[in-house]
Amino acid sequence: MPRVLANTPVYFILIVMSIIFVSPFYVLIVTALKPFSEVSVLTMWSLPANINFSSFVQAISELAPNLWNSFKMVIPATLISALLGSINGYALSKWKFKGSEVFFNFLLLGMFIPYQSILIPLIQTIDSMGLYNTITGLVLVHIVYGLPMTTLMFRNFYATIPHALIEASQMDGAGFFKTYFKVVFPLSITSFVVVGIWQFTNIWNEFLFAITITGHGQHPVMVALQNLSGSQVVEWNVQMAGALFAAIPTMLIYILAGRFFIKGLLAGSVKG
Repeated sequence: MPRVLANTPVYFILIVMSIIFVSPFYVLIVTALKPFSEVSVLTMWSLPANINFSSFVQAISELAPNLWNSFKMVIPATLISALLGSINGYALSKWKFKGSEVFFNFLLLGMFIPYQSILIPLIQTIDSMGLYNTITGLVLVHIVYGLPMTTLMFRNFYATIPHALIEASQMDGAGFFKTYFKVVFPLSITSFVVVGIWQFTNIWNEFLFAITITGHGQHPVMVALQNLSGSQVVEWNVQMAGALFAAIPTMLIYILAGRFFIKGLLAGSVKG
C-alpha cells in the first residue's frame, strides 16, 4: 500500500482538528466585519453582506489608551524578569552553594501557588508600598511571579553549557558578573527569546492581577476589552474587533520570532 494511502486516516484527523481549531477565528473575523444589525447567533457562520469597519474604529478608539498601559506593563516586566531569571539560573547551575538545591525547590513552589490564595496579602503589600493602582505595582507583581518559571528555564539551559568555559573565565580572573556578561550572556540569546515570548504572552493575557491591582485609568487592554461588553446590550461585533486588536501584539511576536522560539526550545535538547 502506498505510504500516502496508509497515512490517509492520520491526514484526515489532522485536517478535521485544524478546522475545529481555526473555526473560532473565522467566527471572530466575520463577526467583527459585520454591522451590529447583522450580528446574530443564527448567522454567526455567514459572511457579512457588506464589509463594515465601524466596529474596528469604535474598538480601537476605546482600547488605544489601555493598549499603551499594557505596553508600559509588559515590556519592563518581561525584560526584568528575564534578566533576573537568567542571573538566578546562572548562579544555581554554575555557582552552586550550600543549600542551593533547597533554595531552588522553594523558588519553584512559586509556580504552584494559585493567584487567588495570595491576592489579599498581595494587594495589602502593594498598597503599603504606595504602588496600588499604578502600572509600576503591576510590573513588580509580574516580575516576582515570573521569577520561578524564568529561573527554571534558564537553569535548564545553562546546565548544558560546559563548565570548562566558566572555569577558564575564572582562571583569567573574572568574577561572577564578569563571567556572566562576557561568557554566559552571549550564549543565552535564544533562551532570552524563548523566555521573552513566554513572559510577554502570559503577562499580556493576564487578567486577575490587572483588574484587582489597577483602577479604571490604569487598566491594561485585556481588562478594558472585558469592559467593552457594556451593561445592557453586548455589541458582539465591537467585542470581536476589540479581541482582534488586543491580540495583534502577541500574534506579531509569534510571527516575527516564532522560528527563534522553536530554536530556543530545542537548544540543549540534543547532546553530542
